[in-house]
Amino acid sequence: MTTTAPEAAATSSELLSVVASRELAARRTVFAGIGLPTLATELARLTVAPQIEVVYESGVCGAHPSHLPETIADAVLISGAEAVLSMPALFGCVLQGGHIDVGFLGAAQIDRWGNLNTSVIGDWENPTVRLPGSGGAIEVMANSREVFVVMRRHDPRSFTETLDFCTTPGPDRAIAEGIRPLGAGVTRVITELGILARSGVGEELRLVAVQPGVTVEQVREATGWDLRVAGSVGTVPPPTGAELRLLREDVDPGRVYLR
Repeated sequence: MTTTAPEAAATSSELLSVVASRELAARRTVFAGIGLPTLATELARLTVAPQIEVVYESGVCGAHPSHLPETIADAVLISGAEAVLSMPALFGCVLQGGHIDVGFLGAAQIDRWGNLNTSVIGDWENPTVRLPGSGGAIEVMANSREVFVVMRRHDPRSFTETLDFCTTPGPDRAIAEGIRPLGAGVTRVITELGILARSGVGEELRLVAVQPGVTVEQVREATGWDLRVAGSVGTVPPPTGAELRLLREDVDPGRVYLR
């Protein structure tokens, strides 16, 4: 009689990738960055969203890489891709044309309305940390039908009442400045503690699910504003053995991101 060894416990990267991949069910086009978004979209392609098409900021659309890319300009993305577009075509036609279902973004800070900071921590003139800035995030936020944010850190400094700097305004803030974006802005925030969600303009992020072993109070204490809580808060199902095996053996066997 043979037995199958149990799967090793999920790492932080695996947990976030699995949970994010499940949220991509029924989505068609995803504007993804390198790292956790790549893991999530590739896992979704093998599970809940086999039809998914990934668009990269380098202009590659419908990539079919033989293995995970290490940068958005990795040559492995080009071979077999559906198209490679110029920057004006990518941003002017694909993004501004409203052809992206989900845009993946990361951030150092997020507030209750889904505004993001990727510029500085601390004072602008003398920051504690200076960050990379916007890149294409403003266009992704404004023009994707919705935006998912994956945050490795969930604490009051990252989930803050007031951003140290607003790099990427969500639609509520943009509308206040007289600009009406196409999309709903951030609709999902995925962390090691749980999932925060909103439907769109006029709604704050609220807690809709907690990770296994996490309480609602723990999430509220780790959030820098008075976090609203859904009437019924679910518990996120833990990664299954099948999902972990796909991540480890099919999606990222070389441990490009699962380090």
